[in-house]
Amino acid sequence: MNQKQATCQHKLMVTRDALEVIQGKWRLPIVLSLTFGDKRFGEIQREIVDISPKMLSQELKALEVNKIITRTVYDSMPVTVEYSLTPLGKSMRKMLDEILDWGVVFRKEVVVK
Repeated sequence: MNQKQATCQHKLMVTRDALEVIQGKWRLPIVLSLTFGDKRFGEIQREIVDISPKMLSQELKALEVNKIITRTVYDSMPVTVEYSLTPLGKSMRKMLDEILDWGVVFRKEVVVK
């Protein structure tokens, strides 16, 4: 395998790893929601229209496993749980901005016509 093939193969592998973490309809909207600050479950659910509680719970767990968000449980009555971005999650900001910019162009070209 030459250097060019090895570089291509490495980039494909890294891209697949990244897509595995952000795949699906809901993960990026959840991350985007948390870029505006730490939130409780109900706050996230109100912001992301149409996500079911079960799906939100599954996606939050997946994002936590992949170290994109943290879940903090506060010892209060009733118990309060808050979600926030980790430094790794915060590092997605530039990518989110690029996706948002592209989404504006896409909507003008395809969706709104």
